[in-house]
Amino acid sequence: MGIWLTILSIAVVIILTSVVAFYLGTVHRKKTAESTIGSAEQEAKKILSEAISSAQAKKKAIILEGKDEIHKLRTESEKEISEKRKDIQRQEKRIQQREESLDKKLDNLDIKNEELANKTKLVEQKLKESEEIKQKQFLALEKISGFTLEQAKEHLLKNLDEELTHEKAVKIMEFEQKAKEDCDKKAREIISLAIQRCASDHVAEATVSVVPLPNDEMKGRIIGREGRNIRAIETLTGVDLIIDDTPEAITLSSFDPIRREVARISLENLIADGRIHPARIEETIERAKKEVERTIKDEGERVIIEAGINSIHPELIKLLGRLRYRTSYGQNVLDHSLEVAHLAGLMASELGLDPIMAKRAGLLHDIGKALDYETEGSHIEIGVDVAKKYHENDTVVHAIHAHHGDVEAKTVIACLVQAADAISAARPGARRENLENYIKRLEKLEEVASSFSGVERCFAIQAGREIRIMVKPEIVDDERMIPLAREICKKIENELDYPGQIKVNIIRENRAIEYAK
Repeated sequence: MGIWLTILSIAVVIILTSVVAFYLGTVHRKKTAESTIGSAEQEAKKILSEAISSAQAKKKAIILEGKDEIHKLRTESEKEISEKRKDIQRQEKRIQQREESLDKKLDNLDIKNEELANKTKLVEQKLKESEEIKQKQFLALEKISGFTLEQAKEHLLKNLDEELTHEKAVKIMEFEQKAKEDCDKKAREIISLAIQRCASDHVAEATVSVVPLPNDEMKGRIIGREGRNIRAIETLTGVDLIIDDTPEAITLSSFDPIRREVARISLENLIADGRIHPARIEETIERAKKEVERTIKDEGERVIIEAGINSIHPELIKLLGRLRYRTSYGQNVLDHSLEVAHLAGLMASELGLDPIMAKRAGLLHDIGKALDYETEGSHIEIGVDVAKKYHENDTVVHAIHAHHGDVEAKTVIACLVQAADAISAARPGARRENLENYIKRLEKLEEVASSFSGVERCFAIQAGREIRIMVKPEIVDDERMIPLAREICKKIENELDYPGQIKVNIIRENRAIEYAK
């Protein structure tokens, strides 16, 4: 019993102690929390107070800045207004001075007008008096001479006319003689000066090219098995390959320098490559044609730059480049055209004319020769048509038309082109007659063969002793080939003059091409 009481009293003490401790802890935490809340409130009040004071300070600063800016703007505007007022005052003063000056000039003008009117009256009076004196003198002269005024005029004019007729004839003859002498002298000076300033050498171009070989064994490779390689080259280029006893060399013969150049480049590339067979030959010739086309374009641009001419149509530039491979009586037509341009330009400068227009006409005067073997008509007609097609100046067109005297030269530039053309052609070594006739004969031979239906291409080879004609297989069949050859032979016999005989060789070829993919 006593133990239980003891335990109970201990439990009661413990419970009371716990209650007291819990209460004291609660009170302590409450006081701590209240103190923390109080300090936070104080801190918040402090921050709020500082923010309000900072905002008020910034507000005052901004207001002060605004007032300063307003004052500054007001000062500047007042200054600007003051300057404008001063400027206006100066202008008003200047205008006032001008008005005063004008008033003075008007006053002086009125005085001068009045003086002029008085002088005019005086002059009219003097004229009237002189007219009266003149009439009196005429009457006195009529009494003395016994002639009226009209009779005296007629008599004087008749005598004067008789005297002047002889004088006029003498003077006209003297002036004509002097003008001819001066013109001849001036023309000689201009032409000699132009020739001296534009001196150039001329070498007649040949119709053959020689391709060097590394050794004589290469000749056999170029000929190929049963001659297939040489036949392929001659067929594709239209050039005659002459393989003779000349050591380590092959001669290419053709009247067309473009074909000969293509064949030369192709043959040199084949020799350097070493692979010579029909397929490779065809590929090489196509590349050579493209290379020659690039050269043609480059040559055209070169002569344009050398002549100092601008704004020429691109197609005319290409045609000029083709003249690099065209000859006339053995003279290179492109070099000839460039020389004519320089000569015409120099003479035009001496005469005070437009040298650029003269150079343009001189450079284009033989442009028709780039197409005369492809188009019907003379090179003059073709050149005129081409120049009109590409909108050349009328002066240039007329110079092209008149440079061989087909039409009368109506401009000085046309006359200068005629003279420059004759000077260039007359230089020593410039031309050779038989070469031009030879080329014309070969061109005419190809022209006759091309006139038949079904002919695709034709090449005159062997110096005109043979013509090879490629026909379109879909138009000309095997049965038609023999009659066609006879018809071409008959037309050649009727229309052409030629030495010996001409072999007509017609080639008909079909190809089947497929690609493995």
